[in-house]
Amino acid sequence: MQKSILVIAALFIAANSFAQKKKDLIAEIEDLKAKATEMQARLNEIAKSKELNLQDSLQRFSYAFGTSIGSNLKTVGFDSLSYNAFAAALEDAIKGREKMTMQDAQMLIKTTIQAKQAEIAEAQSKEGELFLADNGKRPEVVTTESGLQYEILQQGDGPLPTTSDKVKVHYTGTLIDGSVFDSSIERGEPTTFGVSQVISGWTEALLLMPVGSKWKVFIPQDLAYGPRGAGGGEIPPYAALIFEMELLGIE
Repeated sequence: MQKSILVIAALFIAANSFAQKKKDLIAEIEDLKAKATEMQARLNEIAKSKELNLQDSLQRFSYAFGTSIGSNLKTVGFDSLSYNAFAAALEDAIKGREKMTMQDAQMLIKTTIQAKQAEIAEAQSKEGELFLADNGKRPEVVTTESGLQYEILQQGDGPLPTTSDKVKVHYTGTLIDGSVFDSSIERGEPTTFGVSQVISGWTEALLLMPVGSKWKVFIPQDLAYGPRGAGGGEIPPYAALIFEMELLGIE
C-alpha cells in the first residue's frame, strides 16, 4: 500500500513538472514570436529607409552630392569604396565628431589617389609598350626613330605638309582595345588644324604623309597625351593610341 502511494505521488510530481515545463516552453515560444515580429518590423524600417525617393528634396540633394563625388572618384581611378565608412564619416563630420583632422584626411586622400593613379599608369603604360612591341614586328608597319609606327593603307602623290601649314584630315581615333574616342568620319565632316598644333605623334606622321595618303598610325603614350590623358577620361593617362588618318589637303 505504501509503495502504491509513493508511485502515485511520484507520478503526480512528474505530471506537475511536465505541465510546468510545457507552460515554460509555450511562454518561451510566445516570447520568440514577439521578438521575431519586432525584428521583422525593424528590418522593414531599415529597408524602407534605404528606398530612394528623388521626389524628397533631402534625398534628391543627397543623391546629387553622391553622384558628384562618385564621378570624381571614377575619374581618378576608383571603382569602389567602403560605403559604411564613407557614410559614417559624412555623419561624423556633419555632427562635429570627426575621427581624424581635416589636414590628415586631405593628406591621406592625396597620397591614396596618387598611389592609385601610379598603379593605373604603370599598367596602362606597360600594356601600350607590349602592344607596340608586337605591332612593330608586322612587316607592313614602319617604326620611326621616335617610336611612332605607321602602316600605309593608301599612298598619295600630293605635296608634303610643313609645320607652318594647316591641313584637312579625316580620322578615327581608338584605344589599343579598339574603343573609339573620336572620329571626324562619324561626325561626317573633316577637321582642319595646324600641323604643329596637335600632339607630337600627329605632327610627325603628317610631315611624312603626302596629300592623298591614308595611314594607320600607332602613337606611343609619350608622343600622345602622356600622364594627363584627354577627352574627359575617354583617353586614360599613359595610353598608346591608334589613328586611321586620311590627309585630304593643305589649306
